[in-house]
Amino acid sequence: MAYYRQVGEIPRKRHTQFRKPDGGLYAEELMGVEGFSADSALLYHRYLPTAIVNAETLKDERGTVTPNLPLKPRHFKTTDLTWASDEVDAVTGRRKLFGNPDVTIGFVVASVPSPLYRNAFGDELLYVQSGSGVIETIYGALTVGDGDYVVIPTSCTYRVVPSSPMSLLVLEATGHIGPPKRYLSKAGQFLEHSPYCERDIRGPEEPLLVEGTDVDVIVRHRAGLTKFTYANHPFDVVGWDGHLYPWVFNIRDFEPITGRVHQPPPVHQTFEGPNFVVCSFCPRKVDYHPLAVPVPYNHANVDSDELMFYVGGNYEARKGSGIGIGSMSLHPSGCTHGPQPGAVEASLGVDYFDETAVMVDTFRPLELGEAAEACEDPAYAWTWARRGPA
Repeated sequence: MAYYRQVGEIPRKRHTQFRKPDGGLYAEELMGVEGFSADSALLYHRYLPTAIVNAETLKDERGTVTPNLPLKPRHFKTTDLTWASDEVDAVTGRRKLFGNPDVTIGFVVASVPSPLYRNAFGDELLYVQSGSGVIETIYGALTVGDGDYVVIPTSCTYRVVPSSPMSLLVLEATGHIGPPKRYLSKAGQFLEHSPYCERDIRGPEEPLLVEGTDVDVIVRHRAGLTKFTYANHPFDVVGWDGHLYPWVFNIRDFEPITGRVHQPPPVHQTFEGPNFVVCSFCPRKVDYHPLAVPVPYNHANVDSDELMFYVGGNYEARKGSGIGIGSMSLHPSGCTHGPQPGAVEASLGVDYFDETAVMVDTFRPLELGEAAEACEDPAYAWTWARRGPA
């Protein structure tokens, strides 16, 4: 994140002596990406962040993914997902919906605090469909609720503490997630044509300073999961500064870009990741040419799979297909898709769409996880023809 932030106590100069009240030195940690060639933050710990006293391998219970075969459009109802226990957390309770070599997409309804967790494989993007809570991080706490996107950088230790049950869409990238580069100046400032800016972003405001010994942290890495036990609690940071930190952006602060005729999906882009983009479809005034057709035209995703998560209002192009709040539609490359029958005619003359959806377009095919298989609506592919296999 290119927006500079300073939280808590730090020394005037980097990499100089910074002493505790008892005279001892704080332990400096550089958290940086792409080696020493990109964004970073400097954190100051009360204790050594390197002091581990145990490490053990954990089994990854989320299962594998299978190809989207036969190739077809699909509809999934996340509201049909269930969990074996009433006590579900946002880390160990994630169920795998989709995945490819660039991103894993999961869903969870969390009701209890998660263990401390760190993804050392890539950035994470959490979307809060409903509920509220606090995401405690090594940088400080973030209060989150309905409609919040939360960007958590690689190797940021955190936990999710719900205050009410939180429905979360979780994207785990194999690289970094941030604003589209076309929205930013060479110095990293949001440009005037960007649909959101620095004023819309929330970051940690003060250190957490949690005490504790022999504290477990689950770490995801390329080979799976490891549970480290640290001599001291990792939330011992007295201050930090830099450009790399977790941050929050609410979908309601996205300012839609509209035109006289239908605008293509890139105008809705909110984030970019390795070989995927995330878009926000928000309530907006729609096309105002006198002959405009407000719903999307039929289109073939030549180079991408399109995953749409419906989170509010009524999505005009999907009426009559069983799509509702909590639905996900997957339209893979190789299949032309577009409005449901009757949707084009019904949209003529409409000047406002009351819809909210999160779209993920991936440039490598998405495969199906166990959670997708558990909540699929098998009739969706035939809703355009209104008939299917005998």
